[in-house]
Amino acid sequence: MKKIPSLDLLDYSNPDKKIKFVKDIGTAYENIGFVSIKNYGLSEKEENELYEKTKLFFELPDSVKNKYEKKELNGQRGYISFGRETAKGFKHHDLKEFWHFGQTLDEKDPLNKEYEPNIYCEEIPEFNVIGRHVFETLEKAGNTILNAIALHLNLNEDYFEKKVYKGNSILRAIHYPPITKDPGNSVRAAEHGDINLITLLMGASASGLEVKDRSGEWISITAIPRHIVVNIGDMMSRLSNDVLHSSIHRVVNPPKKEWSKPRFSIPFFMHPRSEMLLNCLPNCIDSKNPKKYEDITAGEFLKQRIEELRLNK
Repeated sequence: MKKIPSLDLLDYSNPDKKIKFVKDIGTAYENIGFVSIKNYGLSEKEENELYEKTKLFFELPDSVKNKYEKKELNGQRGYISFGRETAKGFKHHDLKEFWHFGQTLDEKDPLNKEYEPNIYCEEIPEFNVIGRHVFETLEKAGNTILNAIALHLNLNEDYFEKKVYKGNSILRAIHYPPITKDPGNSVRAAEHGDINLITLLMGASASGLEVKDRSGEWISITAIPRHIVVNIGDMMSRLSNDVLHSSIHRVVNPPKKEWSKPRFSIPFFMHPRSEMLLNCLPNCIDSKNPKKYEDITAGEFLKQRIEELRLNK
């Protein structure tokens, strides 16, 4: 099987390696939509602490977890129970439950009334602390990657900075429980594209992630220690008029002999501020690649996708 490219984020800040980094990440995002990145900001100790506290949360009784599920928050904050999310175009729910850490805003920020408020887990205070730290670390790494993407698209290097400052990003801690009976047509995560600009995925605790490249070939993604996987989301694909590829990906069920093993995964979905325009960039439109999408804001697009995922029900 093919492998996704592996890059070092420190190369972007090295004048002798920056141009090659931009070229390599841009080429990968045009062809596959995924790259593996090392030196992204978290220590091994911090990674381990996040997974430790995540496991502790999901080991809590359902009666405790359920008090953190607030349906009025549209699945954007706190706990989202097993079976609630269904991938776009699918009838069968995914085999997962998860927790969402969201953005924090100043009281004077005009988006303060638009973003859902964060939920605090009282039973495991450390879960909140490490979650917030990882959120901020991945957001910083994401900003650097967006700078590289901007240069690849022949934009100003800081094109995305104001657009993603305090954007409606989400850190999702996912638990795929052991499979205890025949799942039928349900899988851990059905084929889908991410909604956002880019996704930064910390190494999962077990295999299962597969990505479809532009040729339609499925690529198995095996987490490299001390790396994150970073992929293009639908917002970025739309903005670039599909120059950058938002790959369809999935998490397949393990072989039956491994059904008893749970799986944990922690992606950071990097969103812009709701007012950002996702109108196709003029320099990504030509006779060979005519404009493919209608004009829309990030907030409007997110609302559409939440409805498609049935998280507002």
